[in-house]
Amino acid sequence: MAGEEKMMKMLLLVGATLMLAACGIETASTASTAAALKKQEIEQGRKTMEQFQQRLDQANQASQQRAEQAGGEK
Repeated sequence: MAGEEKMMKMLLLVGATLMLAACGIETASTASTAAALKKQEIEQGRKTMEQFQQRLDQANQASQQRAEQAGGEK
């Protein structure tokens, strides 16, 4: 009986260890996925900022041209 009891304890310990390891892998996978999503959000934000800056530059150039034209007509 003592041998069987040791074997059962060993199996329970191995099973618990495997379950904890699986939880760690799941956590690492979730963190990796979250990091990838955050990276995509940051890249999209940069693209949006660049597009906004381009539109702002175009608007400033158009305003500058109108001001120059208005000044030249005087």
